[in-house]
Amino acid sequence: VPAGLAMAVALALALALPSAALENGLARTPPMGWLAWERFRCNVDCRADPQNCISERLFFEMADRLAEDGWRELGYQYINIDDCWSAKQRDARGRLVPDPERFPSGIKALADYVHAKGLKLGIYGDLGTHTCGGYPGTTLDYVNQDAQTFAEWGVDMLKLDGCYSSEEQQAKGYPEMARALNATGRPIVYSCSWPAYQGGLPPKVNYTILAEICNLWRNYDDIQDSWDSVLSIVDWFFTNQDVLQPVAGPGHWNDPDMLIIGNFGLSYEQSRSQMALWTVMAAPLLMSTDLRTISPSAKEILQNRLMIQINQDPLGIQGRRIVKEKSHIEVFLRPLSQAASALVFFSRRTDMPFLYTTSLAKLHFPEDAVYKVQDVYSGKIISGLKTGDNFSVVINPSGVVMWYLRPTMLPVQ
Repeated sequence: VPAGLAMAVALALALALPSAALENGLARTPPMGWLAWERFRCNVDCRADPQNCISERLFFEMADRLAEDGWRELGYQYINIDDCWSAKQRDARGRLVPDPERFPSGIKALADYVHAKGLKLGIYGDLGTHTCGGYPGTTLDYVNQDAQTFAEWGVDMLKLDGCYSSEEQQAKGYPEMARALNATGRPIVYSCSWPAYQGGLPPKVNYTILAEICNLWRNYDDIQDSWDSVLSIVDWFFTNQDVLQPVAGPGHWNDPDMLIIGNFGLSYEQSRSQMALWTVMAAPLLMSTDLRTISPSAKEILQNRLMIQINQDPLGIQGRRIVKEKSHIEVFLRPLSQAASALVFFSRRTDMPFLYTTSLAKLHFPEDAVYKVQDVYSGKIISGLKTGDNFSVVINPSGVVMWYLRPTMLPVQ
């Protein structure tokens, strides 16, 4: 079946079934939390590496860190298991079971522990014969059963991957899982990898359908621990912003993948840039780093209160790139509630700090308005900035300057 037809079939199904729309009331702002994959991958060797293998110990310890180190209060509430958690076979009744050696207490006990800390638990499945890591997948005949299992365990989020499945299976299975999760009666945020497997763009991907099925979705490649990887994601998302920007909003988000701040691949400036650009994209903030050993500087970036407030803005409008200069400076704008906005000035230069001069008028802000500006990272405040005033910012190589602007005076309509 051609992909377009498969999507049309899925749409017909969605329209025929009133319960198909994802009316779960969840993820009204981008989900925030911690996800195991980028940092810990499929490390299952608990004998050689007990501290870093995919085991209940890792998740108990990360839950402790989220609860005790100030993350939870800032909104980082999901602790998400990724691939390689399960046993290699389903049990006698066909149910998914966690690996008995690595998760001896079981997922329900882990969920109870996480909930007792005021946090939520996410889990991983794959709509195919196997997960990407080679563990049992959720074929179409198991969709209802697996949804029920996750609900009984007390799971709060499901990431459903798409390895080892066909286009037709995906077109059937992703909407099917949305219905199955809704039918459990348990609120479970639903993260779909469907568009990433179809190239992320129309006509193969129908974002209208997706928004009715999933709370968030992966559109593009997995992030790796490198600046090149971050840039490739930024390039793809903003090159395709005319398609992607309008489809995001409360309850349905584009997911450019995890925050890798605090790992090995990004400099301090690049870490600040990833945080700012993900915030402007209204992206889920799912950290994948070792919270037990995270550096104070990485923690400071990830715990920036104003940054998080902007990311979690209730309007939920995804930002856009509005300027691309020959000097390799780019400007991004995200509209926020109460006529506020966020601006990110981003340097792709690799030589030295760059003095960039512009005005709000050049960035198409309303004429005759006056703004109070707060630098999101330094906290410095500029009062009384008029739309027509020229201003300069100094942007470090591969770094950002990020502004939060609130109007103190708007032009008379």
